[in-house]
Amino acid sequence: MLPEILTEIPGPHSRKLIEKLAHFESQNVTFSNEHFPIFWERASGGNVWDADGNRYLDMTSGFGVCGLGHGATAQAMAAQSSKLVHGLGDVHPSPLKASLCQALSRITFERWKEGPAKTILCNSGSEAVEAALKTALLHSGKPGVLSFTGAYHGLGHGSLETCGLPFFRDPFAGQLARFGVRLPYPYCFRCPFGRTEGFRLEGRDFPNCSSACIESLHAQLDKTIRHREIGCILVEPVQGRGGDIVPPKDFLPLLRQVCDEYKILLIVDEIYTGFHRTGRFFACEHSGVVPDIICLGKGLTGGFPLSACVGKSHVMDAWPRSDGEALHTSTFLGHPVGCAMALAAISEHEKPGVATRAKNAGLFLRAALPVVPNTHLRGLGALIGLELLTPKGAPDASTVSRVVGDALKSGLILLGGGSDGNVLSFAPTFDLTEEEAEWTGHLVKHLLTSP
Repeated sequence: MLPEILTEIPGPHSRKLIEKLAHFESQNVTFSNEHFPIFWERASGGNVWDADGNRYLDMTSGFGVCGLGHGATAQAMAAQSSKLVHGLGDVHPSPLKASLCQALSRITFERWKEGPAKTILCNSGSEAVEAALKTALLHSGKPGVLSFTGAYHGLGHGSLETCGLPFFRDPFAGQLARFGVRLPYPYCFRCPFGRTEGFRLEGRDFPNCSSACIESLHAQLDKTIRHREIGCILVEPVQGRGGDIVPPKDFLPLLRQVCDEYKILLIVDEIYTGFHRTGRFFACEHSGVVPDIICLGKGLTGGFPLSACVGKSHVMDAWPRSDGEALHTSTFLGHPVGCAMALAAISEHEKPGVATRAKNAGLFLRAALPVVPNTHLRGLGALIGLELLTPKGAPDASTVSRVVGDALKSGLILLGGGSDGNVLSFAPTFDLTEEEAEWTGHLVKHLLTSP
C-alpha cells in the first residue's frame, strides 16, 4: 500500500522517545535531529506504522531481513514461543536445531551437488563470519585473510579486521590483530584499477570489466598469497553496505580459480545477498561458483537474530569433535524460536515463484527510478543502488542525506550507503507492486531535481 501520512514527522510520541534515547542510550548509536528518526510501532508486508500512526512504504525491508514481507514468519515465532523459548543449545538442544542444520545443508551444498554440509549456528552476521574465519585457520593453519575494499562483514573485532570501510575499522585499528589484507573490489563505475572513468558516465548499466581489469586483480591476488600466509578469501558476491556494487561476471570465478590453485578456502558472505535478495537463492549462483563456506543471516529468519556458517563437511571437520566443551559456542546457540522462524522462512523460499517475485520487484524499481545527471543506477534482483555525484564527479553524500530525510516526510523509508555515503540503497520486500515502485520513482526524482 502507498503511504498514508496522518501527522507531522516525527510526531509527538516519536519526539518524546527521541528525548528518552538521548538520555539513556549511547550517543553513538541512534542519529537524531528535528526531523529524524521515527519509531516503528508495527509492520506488515511492505508497510511500517510509527508510534504516531503514520504509515510508510519500507524500501529497506528492515535492513534486508524481511524480503518475504514484515511478519512473514510471525506465526512460527508465536507457535514456538508458546512451547519453548530457550534451551541449552550446545548441551541439550531442541529438535529444531537438528532440523535447521539439515535444511541448511539441503538448500546449499546439497543443491549444488557437493554432498551434505555442516553448520555452526550463531546469533549475528558478524559471528557467522568469525566462525568461518576460525574454520579457515583450523583447516589450513594459515592465519591470513584476504578481503576487499568496501567490504562489510560485521563489527566484531575478528570480522572488523576484514572490513574494507575505514569509517568502521580505523577507530579500533589499535586493537585489531592485523591478519587481514584488502585488495580492490571490482567497482566498474569508479574502477579502482584505472581501466575506466565511470564517474564521468551516466546510464543504467555499466559494461562488464575488461579482461585486463581481471588480469590486474589476478596478479595482485597471486602476489599477496605468495608473500603472506593466507588461509582464505572472504568476499561478498555483491557488496551491500559498500554501495550495492555488482562486480563483473568473471570476478567470483577468478576467486574460485585462485583458491583452488593455492588450496585455500573461498568464503562467501551472503548475509545480505542470500535468500533471493538478488533474484537467486544465493548470489553466488549467478556465476555458478560454489564456495567452501557460506555465511547466512538476515533473510534466514525474517526477523530473529540468528545466523549460520555453513560449509562443506570435510572443511567443517577441521574442528575437533566436542569432548563435552564446545570450542566455539554461545548462550543462545540454536535458539528454538529462531530455528522455528528459519525453518518457516526456508519453507517459503523453497516454493516456486519467490525468485520471480524478487526479480520483478527489482525490475519495477529499475524502470521507475530516475537516471538524472550525475547519477548511476545499478543492482541485481531486489538489491539496487542509485549513486549520486556532484557535477565535478565527487561523491555527493549531502544530497543522499537530504533525500533520505525528505523522503521520510513523504512516507518513504530509505537508507544511504556506500563507502562515501553517496548511494541511495533500495532493498524492498519482494511483493513490491508496480504502483509502489512508480510512486517511489516519482518521489525520488522530485527530491533529486528540487532545489
